[in-house]
Order: sequence, then structure tokens, then C-alpha cells
Amino acid sequence: MASFQPIILGGDLGAYALARELNDAYGVKPIMVTAYNPNAIRDSAIITRHEFAEANEEGPLVEELLRLGKDLRTRNPKRRLLLLANTDWRIHVLASHREELERYYVVPIPPLDVIEQVSDKQGFERLATAQGMPVPKSFYEDFSGADTNGWQPQPTPADLAFPVVAKPADSSEYENLMFEGRQKVYRIDTNEQLTALWHRLADAGFRGTFVAQELVEGDDTEMYSVTAYVDSTGTVSLLCSARVLLEEHHPATLGNPCSMITEPIDEILQPAKRFLESLPYRGFANFDVKRDPNTGKFYFLEVNPRIGRNSFYVYGAGINPMEVLVSDVIDGHPMAPRVADGEVLYSIIPDRLLLRYVVDPDLKAQVRRLQKAGRINPQRNPKDGGFKRWLHLTESELNQYRKFGKYYPKPTDTGF
Repeated sequence: MASFQPIILGGDLGAYALARELNDAYGVKPIMVTAYNPNAIRDSAIITRHEFAEANEEGPLVEELLRLGKDLRTRNPKRRLLLLANTDWRIHVLASHREELERYYVVPIPPLDVIEQVSDKQGFERLATAQGMPVPKSFYEDFSGADTNGWQPQPTPADLAFPVVAKPADSSEYENLMFEGRQKVYRIDTNEQLTALWHRLADAGFRGTFVAQELVEGDDTEMYSVTAYVDSTGTVSLLCSARVLLEEHHPATLGNPCSMITEPIDEILQPAKRFLESLPYRGFANFDVKRDPNTGKFYFLEVNPRIGRNSFYVYGAGINPMEVLVSDVIDGHPMAPRVADGEVLYSIIPDRLLLRYVVDPDLKAQVRRLQKAGRINPQRNPKDGGFKRWLHLTESELNQYRKFGKYYPKPTDTGF
């Protein structure tokens, strides 16, 4: 029996990936704290679902975690409790209540002040620039005073070139805000469109900061991902990079990769390592990077203070990230630094659908070769292959045809 019990917040694909990585490595059955029972975890044999209707509300969630932690500790005082999350809002909740939660749990995330520094895109831009990491030109609109009479957005700087990509400067402040026409990321072609978006956000009650960032040219295949782990000594002990083939285009999930090829790219791995080791950072980090096809230059767009929804690509590239974590924070033995350098196709969409969107002939040939070798998907789990699970997975994959047909029927030069 494992010497620890994982508790994972949420039940989406990213949370299931963590559960599978832990189950594969240690045979442990994670407890998933969720308000709903989404397809990603429904009828799973490798998890125990802890249903809690208010799991998406900060105060009640923390109270429930304290109650659950006390109960689990009473039942087995020697077993350590490992508390994990994989969305910005949940990470922020854990960091804000770390002192209370650490009475019962190991909470392997960065300090709150570091999370706030790096997850705020303005803060990230300052830190990245200081480390010599290229970032796109950006403009920030602050909505903190939008309740005052006669509030107006700032004038757009004359040197900001359209089109731009608009997104929350700190997505944890935006994650639970709902309004008509809401998107995770917006493509904006004119100053008039940008001003209209600012007013829509103000009317919806948004009071954080939004960023308008110059669009780096190139389609989804110019996007890259870096996953890193900083151990308890402050050393980056895990690095992995992947080239994105296709991102989701549904407004609610726009920009989430759904197909990637793993490959070690020193040009982005080393700056990511330097960036993290320049901070008092601990735990996982996930960088979004885009390459300008005209110049070959990589631009760092943001870093998320968590492992990222698609952590399973790291496992596919040769290193189970949960083994790196557990060895460090549960066993007290940080692993020697490694780069996951295997080549694998990570994809949560059907093979035929993916090929529709890969235009470059050489890249398409590489995709076909890796499809023949067998794509990896965290939900295609031989240990969790009951008939009902297979039905949920098939339904989710077939649903991708409908979603792409509606929101991104054919590839474009910019991915929008």
C-alpha cells in the first residue's frame, strides 16, 4: 500500500491525467474532489470521487478540504496526504490557504507571492525581459476602477499593432466569470473592437486586468509548450518540451493544445530553466511559447504556476512527472535533473481529424509515422477500460468533429 494518498481538485482531462500518472506509478487510487461528474472521470476504476456541490467556491472548498483532511488523517495517521490541482483558480485557492491546509496536506506549489508575480502577465513580462526572454509587445487595461461613474478605458497606444490577442492578465480572476460571448482568448482586429471588448468586460463585472498582446504570426503548429518541475532545493529537475499541432477552438477552451509532438528544444528549455531558477520557485510550471515562422524567433507568451492540462505528454516523452514530484516531496529524495527527450504523438482527437489541420507536408509525414506507432491519450488507459468508460471516450472524441466543424472548419495562417 502506498505511503501517501493523493487528493486532486477537479475532474477534467488534466486532473484525470494526474490521477493516471499516480495510479500507474504507485497503484494508488486518488480521491477527486468535484462538484460534477464529467466524462473525463465518469465510471473510472482508478479514482474515488468525492462529490462536493460547492467545490467551485473558495470558502466552502477550503472548509471541505480541512474536514476531509482531518477525517483521512484520523483513519490513517501515518499516511501522508498529497493535495494537487491543475487550474489557475484552484492553485491560487491552495496558495492563499496554505497555512491551514498544511495541517493535513503536503501542498507542492509555489509561494503565493511568486504565483501572483508569474501568473500576472505584466509581472511575467517584466521578469522574462530581465532574463532576456523575448515577449510580444503588450498593452494592459486595468478594470479596478470600472465601478466609478464615467469610467472609460485608456486610449490604445499608437504603437500597438493590430491584430492583437486579448486575454486576462491573471486568468484565476477570470476563470469563474460568466457572460454572453465570453471567450478564453479574443482575437481583435481593430481599435474599435478592442474598446467594445473593454466595455463588455466592465459591464460583466470584471475588475482585474486584461492584456492586449500583439499577435505573433503563424498557425497552431507554431505554438510550443514547456513543462518544468522545480524541486525543494530550488533546482529544475524536470524539463520537457512539445510542439503543438492543433489547439482547441471552442470559445471556452480556446488555446488549449489537443495534439502535440514531444521533442527537446534547447532554445526554449534553457531560458525556462534560467527563469525559474532566478525565483524562489517550487513545484511545476508550464510555459506557452510561439515561434514566428518568418524569423524563427521564439516568443514566451506566459507561464502557468502548475503542471498544465496536457502533462501526459511528459510521461509519453519518457518521464512520469508524478514520480519526480513524489520522490521529492513525499520521499524527501529530489531526483537528478533530467530532460524528457522521447518522441511521441500526444493527441486527444481522432487521427483523421488531426490530419485535416496539419498542412506542412513534412510535418504531416511525421504525424502519420507517429500515428502508426500509436498516439497517446491519458484516457486511453488499459487499466481503466470498462465498456462505459470506452463509450464516454468515444463520445468525447467524436464530439471533436462537431466542435471543430463549428468553430474552426479549416486551418488558417494565424490559428484564428
